[in-house]
Amino acid sequence: MTDLFEAVDELLSRPADALPSPAVRAKLRKASGLTQEDVAEAFGVHRMAFLRWENGQSMPRRRHRDAYLRLLQGWAAKYPDAAQGSVLAEAG
Repeated sequence: MTDLFEAVDELLSRPADALPSPAVRAKLRKASGLTQEDVAEAFGVHRMAFLRWENGQSMPRRRHRDAYLRLLQGWAAKYPDAAQGSVLAEAG
């Protein structure tokens, strides 16, 4: 049982990787001056796949989610006004 609790404790100690709300995601992208097509192309996905990530209809797979979170964090640092009210703004 101790191993299980240690595993749970390790999971709890990991930093949160929650994406901000869809509205904030879109505000950050727009603040950067990029289109959905621009971002989708950089991620190697169709624009519709990115649209679903941005509007919260689906979540990117782990590799893309980590990269998308990094992009959003970068934008939040660069455009703090657009990040208002997001988890990223509060964590930064």
